[in-house]
Amino acid sequence: MVGLPLPPTGFSAADHFAALPQALLEDLGLEREALEERLRGFLDLFDPETIGAFDSRIESISVVGGHDKCGKPEGGTLTVRPGEIVCIVGATGSGKSRFLADIEWLAQGDSPTGRSVLINGAPPDPGLRFAIDRKLVAQLSQNMNFVIDLTVREFITMHAESRMVQDVAAVTETVIVLANTLAGEPFLPETPVTALSGGQSRALMIADTSCLSASPIVLIDEIENAGIDRKRAVQTLVDRRKIVLMATHDPILALLGDRRIVFKNGGIERIIETSPGERACLEQFEKLDAQLNEVRRALRNGETITV
Repeated sequence: MVGLPLPPTGFSAADHFAALPQALLEDLGLEREALEERLRGFLDLFDPETIGAFDSRIESISVVGGHDKCGKPEGGTLTVRPGEIVCIVGATGSGKSRFLADIEWLAQGDSPTGRSVLINGAPPDPGLRFAIDRKLVAQLSQNMNFVIDLTVREFITMHAESRMVQDVAAVTETVIVLANTLAGEPFLPETPVTALSGGQSRALMIADTSCLSASPIVLIDEIENAGIDRKRAVQTLVDRRKIVLMATHDPILALLGDRRIVFKNGGIERIIETSPGERACLEQFEKLDAQLNEVRRALRNGETITV
C-alpha cells in the first residue's frame, strides 16, 4: 500500500508537506493545502484529554417509537439515563434484538422499525453513527468467539495500551481480577483467549467494558445463559455509570431493572416500572436461585441430590 513518506530528520510537518511531489499527491487523491489539517485531526484522536471525552456529556439516550411488524405505531419516547437499567422482555422473535440493533446504529428512522435515537434529547452528530474511535455504544452479544492468538493478559494489555491509560499493567490486572469474580470457573492471565469458555469470554468482556471501554451505553443480549454471576455483572456496569439496556428471559434480571419493555410482534407493547411489590418478589426469587445454584454445584461435583 502506497502512502506518504516519512519526513527527513529535522523537517517540520509544513516543510515536509511543501516538498512532496505533486504527482504523488495526485496519485493518493490528496490536496497539499489540507494535509496539515488532516494531520492535526489524526493527532487529536490520540489526545488523552479528548479520548472518551463524550462520555461525560451523555446525560440521556431516548428512543422515539416507530412501528411493529404490522405497521402499528409504538408511540411515545423511552428515555434512559446513566446508572439506569432497562430490561427488554418478550417471546423469541418478538423484536428484542432488533430494538438493540436500532440503538447500536443510532437509527434515525432508517431501520425496518422506523425508530429514531436521540442523544441528550437531540439527533446525534451524523459522524457518531460511523465513528471508530468514539463509539457511543458497546454491545455484548449472545455469541462471543475470539480468533486472535493472544493470552488473556496480552489481549487486555493491547486494549489498555490503545486507550492510552496511565498504568497499563495495573488496569490489566484489575480487568482480569474482575472477570474472575464474574466467571463461574476462574482462568489464568496466561490462558489463550481462544481457550476460554463462553461464560469466561462473556465475563472477560464485561470486565473489559466496565474498566476500559469509553462507550457510555452498553447493550446486552441474554446474559443469563453465559455461566457468570449475572447480577454482579450488571451491577458492575451500573457502578461505572453506564446506561444499560438488556434483553433477557431471566425473571431475576428482569425485575432487577428499573423498567422493563415488553415486546410483541416486533414492537413495544408496554413499558412497566418495577414496583416495590416486585422488588419483594425479587428477594424470594433470589433465594430460590441460590438453592438451584447449590444443586448445580452438587451435580457438577458428582454429589447425590436429596430432598
